[in-house]
Amino acid sequence: MGSHVYKKVELVGSSPDSIEAAIENAVEVAGKSLKNMDWFEVIGTRGHIRDGKVAHYQVELKVGFRIEN
Repeated sequence: MGSHVYKKVELVGSSPDSIEAAIENAVEVAGKSLKNMDWFEVIGTRGHIRDGKVAHYQVELKVGFRIEN
């Protein structure tokens, strides 16, 4: 197995359901235009509060993908 070169992009996924759903949404949508995604790293989380309850989750992540030779 040879060496690989990776590129990282930052994404923000969102979901009214959970942090995990926000991550999955970001990866799924990015996968429609990015190839060779190999990993992600959560770099921030935040949310929206409405009427004293969590209404929406946002997760900022970096996604690494392999550059093709």
